[in-house]
Amino acid sequence: MGRWLATLSRYDQQWFCWLTQRAQSIQQQRWVRWLSRSGDGYCYAIVALYFYFTDELIDRRMLPTLFTGFAIEIPTFMLIKRWLKRPRPYQTLSITAVIQAHDQFSFPSGHTTAAFLFATLACYFMPHLAPVWLCWATAVGLSRLLLGVHYPGDILAGAALGTGLAGIALSLMDPITI
Repeated sequence: MGRWLATLSRYDQQWFCWLTQRAQSIQQQRWVRWLSRSGDGYCYAIVALYFYFTDELIDRRMLPTLFTGFAIEIPTFMLIKRWLKRPRPYQTLSITAVIQAHDQFSFPSGHTTAAFLFATLACYFMPHLAPVWLCWATAVGLSRLLLGVHYPGDILAGAALGTGLAGIALSLMDPITI
């Protein structure tokens, strides 16, 4: 583990403990799990298809741009996780997570990366709903922290990565027409 990641881990553990101690009553709430699940992959497809088929004002380029974005995002965050191999909070601290994560590594948060990728692209194609998309993506990231599967740095890195990958997806999808 690099020196920067060790420093990040030290600060993250302190912030994680501080936040989770203050949010213990919230962690067990069913809506926090629901919010986290709204960041699962199949939900993006359902929402995108819903808007594609029901909103005649939606830009039809949104669906292929989302597909491109997720085609880049999934291998990118998986490679970063496997390269850095940062353990999850419940693996290194004396805590019990509310849920168990799908994989063993923490950095960056895949749910947050995907949520910010989706939200950034949704903001581009549906700017009138930008506050909703950005609040939702932020809430997905915070839910992962509250559930005990990510540190704050994982969430921030996921938000930055997802936003950056959305920019790449937009630039790849015919920069003249988008």
